[in-house]
Amino acid sequence: MFDWLGWKTGLPLCWSYRLNRHLKHDVEEIFEGIAQTRMQLLKTWAEDYWSHLDKLRDALRAEERSYASALADGAFVERLLAGARKRGPDFSEVFLLDAHGAVKASTYASHVGAVYRDDAVIAPGLGQAKDGKKCLFGPYTDPLTLAIGPSTSSFHDEVTLMFIAPVLERGAYAGAICGRVPNDVVGDLIQRESGHVYPDSGDNYIFMAMPVLQRHIAPGTALSRSRFEDLTFTHGDNLKDGVRTAYGIVSVKRHTELELRFTDPATNELHPGVANTIAKGHNLFVEFPAYPDYRHIPVIGKGVTFQLPHCPDVWGMMCEGDLEEVYRVRGLSWNVKRMHLWFIAGLMALNYGLYWLLTYVPAIPGEAYAVANLLYGLIGAQRIQRRGTDPAIEHLRKINRFIRLNAEGEGDLTQRLNIREFANDEMKELAKWINNMIDSLEGIMIRVKRATGEVKESQVRLDESTASSERSTLRVSEKIDAMIQGIRLQLKDLDVAKDVSRHMSGTLRELEEKASEHIAVAHSEVERIGEKMRNIQEKVEESNRTIRSFLGTTEEIGQLLQTIEEISAQTNLLSLNASIEAARVGEHGRGFAVVAGEIRKLADLTKLSTIKISETLQQIGRKAKEANESMEEGTRVVIEGATMVATASELLSSANADDSLKTQVVDEVVELMEKISAVSIENRKISNEVESTVKDLKLDMSHVRGTSESVDAITRSLLGLVEQFKLTEQRGR
Repeated sequence: MFDWLGWKTGLPLCWSYRLNRHLKHDVEEIFEGIAQTRMQLLKTWAEDYWSHLDKLRDALRAEERSYASALADGAFVERLLAGARKRGPDFSEVFLLDAHGAVKASTYASHVGAVYRDDAVIAPGLGQAKDGKKCLFGPYTDPLTLAIGPSTSSFHDEVTLMFIAPVLERGAYAGAICGRVPNDVVGDLIQRESGHVYPDSGDNYIFMAMPVLQRHIAPGTALSRSRFEDLTFTHGDNLKDGVRTAYGIVSVKRHTELELRFTDPATNELHPGVANTIAKGHNLFVEFPAYPDYRHIPVIGKGVTFQLPHCPDVWGMMCEGDLEEVYRVRGLSWNVKRMHLWFIAGLMALNYGLYWLLTYVPAIPGEAYAVANLLYGLIGAQRIQRRGTDPAIEHLRKINRFIRLNAEGEGDLTQRLNIREFANDEMKELAKWINNMIDSLEGIMIRVKRATGEVKESQVRLDESTASSERSTLRVSEKIDAMIQGIRLQLKDLDVAKDVSRHMSGTLRELEEKASEHIAVAHSEVERIGEKMRNIQEKVEESNRTIRSFLGTTEEIGQLLQTIEEISAQTNLLSLNASIEAARVGEHGRGFAVVAGEIRKLADLTKLSTIKISETLQQIGRKAKEANESMEEGTRVVIEGATMVATASELLSSANADDSLKTQVVDEVVELMEKISAVSIENRKISNEVESTVKDLKLDMSHVRGTSESVDAITRSLLGLVEQFKLTEQRGR
């Protein structure tokens, strides 16, 4: 009947459950609400902190500057990082990485210069970033987190969550923006101790359900600090000292995260709540006999699985409470009924005793029976009032006073009802839920206060931007006024240019007509010159032929002279032979010798003449060659002249033909001026509209200034309202 609990432990628990079985549906709703609220709180928190990094990335890339150039501006980056750290108070550090994993800037100066290589703990998260994906990496242990110190949690160790947002330029990885969060912040988010529904036993904790990026973490391993890690929240054993069970001691050496795996010590297997949540994705169990947790204590509760934004791993969360505390409630009706039962039993015993006395002791008057019953009734009623209704009324007064102080709008939201002063009845349950409501209200008011502070800072920046925009608008207005005046002057010049273009068109047409007449005359003269040049070319060619023929004749004469010279030499030889023969014959050959002598003289004279003629012919040949060369040069010049005349003729013809093109160009210029004139008319309208728009812009800027001042007043008013409440400033949520 009592399953694994045994009758000694199981009997009282079974009795409590049976007495309050009508609360089962309420308990289910309570655990469902706790789980869903905490899960949504975690997701909203993660989205908020991603938005802080997105704003930082947008600010770094403002004015179209590159990521590298932004990193080079130290003062600029330092200011942006400080702003991001302030907007996200849970960040203990915000730092920037370049493409090689080097820390180029950080809110923790000692971290600058460090390099995250491929063997770094967060390398898998950086790998996601290099693929262009955001990554919420962790939890993991990092000694630097311990050295930097806590952010908003009063607990602190080296367990870390890292937000990694990639910076992409032209689709390529340029670096990453990282935000470090101590993992104890997550424990504060899901615990909310001051408003805990089950203050003695309730525990909300996160565990690994399905590892994707961190496969070295086994399913069921703790990912958040357990509420029983420290004595602050427990009233007995804790995990640091060791929780004693019948199967040994459950303890952690440094922290719950990554050390504790939620197993049942009796079986050394995942305890049923965690195992069923991992297997089914959710689990709800609120009945007797409950199931054993990692302390081997009977617990009930709700389990869920979820993924935070950009976290590849699937996490699980258990929201549990001890069966004994959850069903410990003893309602007012039960207490009053119990007192009435005792009263009736006492009354019956009293009457039985009086009846016995009256029967066996006749001396006792009968009125004593009535007096005794009256006294018993008065004493019983007083006791029921003192033990039943008076405590309930006193508890109602405490609750009423507490609610009244906070309902006035200037309450102390740091105060809570001390639920240990209440009995285990509806009043205690009411006090717990009031504490939970005040805790939620305080969390909301703290967020409103922070948001109001951010709005105030934004308002200051808006005022500065508005003032700067107003000054810029005035300067732009002045420039636009000057521009409009210049445009109007240009429009006047365009009107003048249009008239000039029309006049120019008429003038060009007159010049065109005169030029056409002159070109026609020149064309006819050039044609006559071309005809003369062709005649000269023919004569020169004929002279060249004559000179070439003359050169041939002189060459033939030279050959004849050579022949004559040979004949003269032979004649001279013959006359010499004749003189010899005449001398040999004596007196008879004297006359012949005289003739031979004369022939020899004639031969010598012929030779001399031949030589002179040859020299003269050589001179004539040289001159003829020079004349031939000159005539050939003249022929080339004449040909060039004829070519030039032909070109001139073509140019004159084309010039005459281009008259239509000139006319077309002039017409196009006139048409263009007409279009410009039409555009100028439109520009007049646009300039007037621009001038009107600038006036409207100046008016809008004055309205923006007024609105900004109004928003500033509203912000101050809102901040004043929030300041009326006393809040726990160091409280994270």
